[in-house]
Amino acid sequence: MDLNTMLSYNWGAMMPDFIILGTTMALSILDLFWPVHFNRRKLAWFALTGIILACLSLISLFSFETVSILSDTFRLDSFAKAFKLLLLIGAGLIILLAHSYEPKEGLREHRGEFYYLFLTALLGAMIMTSSGDLITLFVGLELLSLSSYILVGIRKRDRSANEASMKYVINGGISTAITLFGMSYLYGVTGSVNLGEMSRTMAAMTDGQLQYIMGLAFFMVFVGLSFKIAAAPFHMWAPDVYEGAPTPVAAFLSVISKMAGFVILLRIFLSLFLTAPGDAFGALDFLEKNNIYIASMAGLTIIIGNVVALRQQNLKRLFAYSSIAHAGYLLVAVATLGGGYFLLDTIWYYLLAYVLMNIGVFAVIQLLSSQSGSEDISVLAGLGRKSPYLALAFTIYILSLAGIPGTTGFIGKLNIFLGTFITEPGHFVLAGIMIAGTVVSYVYYFGLLVQIFFRPVHSDKVVKIRSGVSVVLIICAIGTVLFGVFPNIAFDFLHDQFGDFTDFISSE
Repeated sequence: MDLNTMLSYNWGAMMPDFIILGTTMALSILDLFWPVHFNRRKLAWFALTGIILACLSLISLFSFETVSILSDTFRLDSFAKAFKLLLLIGAGLIILLAHSYEPKEGLREHRGEFYYLFLTALLGAMIMTSSGDLITLFVGLELLSLSSYILVGIRKRDRSANEASMKYVINGGISTAITLFGMSYLYGVTGSVNLGEMSRTMAAMTDGQLQYIMGLAFFMVFVGLSFKIAAAPFHMWAPDVYEGAPTPVAAFLSVISKMAGFVILLRIFLSLFLTAPGDAFGALDFLEKNNIYIASMAGLTIIIGNVVALRQQNLKRLFAYSSIAHAGYLLVAVATLGGGYFLLDTIWYYLLAYVLMNIGVFAVIQLLSSQSGSEDISVLAGLGRKSPYLALAFTIYILSLAGIPGTTGFIGKLNIFLGTFITEPGHFVLAGIMIAGTVVSYVYYFGLLVQIFFRPVHSDKVVKIRSGVSVVLIICAIGTVLFGVFPNIAFDFLHDQFGDFTDFISSE
């Protein structure tokens, strides 16, 4: 490739990614050369500035038409812009949590490393949203995964953190191997790694033997990515990893990492399998024929996540199983809406709700656990009398997670629930499982509210709220209620800025 060709590309489309990359490099250099006694907590503001600049740069690109760089290796389409916005918002809130995080031991000396590793993982997730071929998808996935492994075990002297990191590395390595093996089959049957070319080849594939190999690739990629989103029965790593990781890292895994998992799942499934034939006559679409497997995993994930959460006494383990259940709800949308135009709208809104309510919950957990030294449910006891405003914010997040009307969680679940009746025949079993799972979740969600309002005070110690956490609590609480009462604000913004994602659906 000559210089003129390189200069002809619209590199401005990659500006948000370049800003995060530049911020990451600057942070690593500063952390390396600044004196040991320098308080590296201040680097959080540097990282946050980079995220804000990347977000502003992304907003300035909303008016751009679809941009393709390096033979479709990088794509800036409506899908990339919409999900990058959620990633950057979630990352900014988690950086504020990390700035206020006060571990008793093990992270102070590695705080600088935390920030640039966090941004490296964020960059990997952003790369996945814009990937136009399997190679860049895998590079983004590994950039996210390797950084996450280190973040989980960053408290080197903590035994639970070491155990969590080891489990995460082993399960992550297995999932990566399975995913890569499935991708190799896709390359084998199409002769290309470009998603557009692969899609056109697979759409014309009527040979039964090749369709069989394509089916094997589908199952391996789906199973491999199911580890990443912590879908049952491949969820076993999540509770231990959430419990052993620092609270900001647990929030990151719950929100950013899970969102990235669904991003790569949608990129591959909608790009490749949406137009692939499901039989030798092409009368049945591949996803239509095989969505029973996605639906089965969705139902199993909802059941296991909600039922096992009933027995949890550790807050982070409880919300790990809650996160598993919410992955099941999102898989219901994938299974029932298929390639419909409402799929990406539904998932985008649900992930917006999930960012707000889950980061808010982990902000409260971080406050209480850091000051009490415990992550047991009992630390919530009497919070309504000791800190009414904190209790109110936590109540809003819990009601949203439970799907109570007036919150974003309710609208998100309602959209997915109604989607189960769109197809013919309707997915009535999945609709029933969603209702049953939601009712079961009331038991452990409202059990937390019982602790807050109807149990004696656990400790008379005043809860001190740092300014960074206060900002997170306020933004998450207002967003949870605002987009729950007026969901049209989010949907109008989505449609005005990104249309119906037609450039994503039709581009391949």
